[in-house]
Amino acid sequence: MIGLRCIKKMLHTNSARQQIKTESIFRRGVHFLFKKNLLLTNSITSGGCMAIGDLVQQEFEFQSKLISERYDWARAGRMCFIGSLLGPLHHYYYIYLDKLLPKTNIKTVLQKIMCDQTIASPGTIVCFFYGMGILENKSMETCTEELKTKFKYVYLGDCAFWPPVQFINFYFLPTHYRVLYINAATVIFNIFLSFMKHYDQH
Repeated sequence: MIGLRCIKKMLHTNSARQQIKTESIFRRGVHFLFKKNLLLTNSITSGGCMAIGDLVQQEFEFQSKLISERYDWARAGRMCFIGSLLGPLHHYYYIYLDKLLPKTNIKTVLQKIMCDQTIASPGTIVCFFYGMGILENKSMETCTEELKTKFKYVYLGDCAFWPPVQFINFYFLPTHYRVLYINAATVIFNIFLSFMKHYDQH
């Protein structure tokens, strides 16, 4: 009986130690990704989410018989590269925005959303189209023409999608989780963005 109790106690102790070890690894991982190396995390996830959004759009195009091959990895790579470049811009933008407007009341949240829609969104769209155009070896004139044609539609989609998403972001989330949350939402928006970028290239 005593031996059985000892075995149970040992198992319980080992289980507790394993749980503490797992929690410690998780905490170290969170610290490494979201505090110590937040810029790197934001850049990588931004690029990854951009590529995922494009691959989903490519799958839709393939199923709709718009493209003959399932995945254009060069296209997805370009999307990933541009997303990775936009990651640092978003990273520093949200840090600065929180310093400029530190409160989390409704008025401040609405001000942040207004900044997002009048500064960050147009700037991101412009950088996206010029960046993608350069990677596609297009001239600046061609990039400008494409931007003029597609900007208003992308921006209207942006205005419909992002304000409610950003309300949750600004009202509920701490700064160091913001770009990660935005990147997750970006996967959805990037399906639309990829469509707008490539619909006339088939």
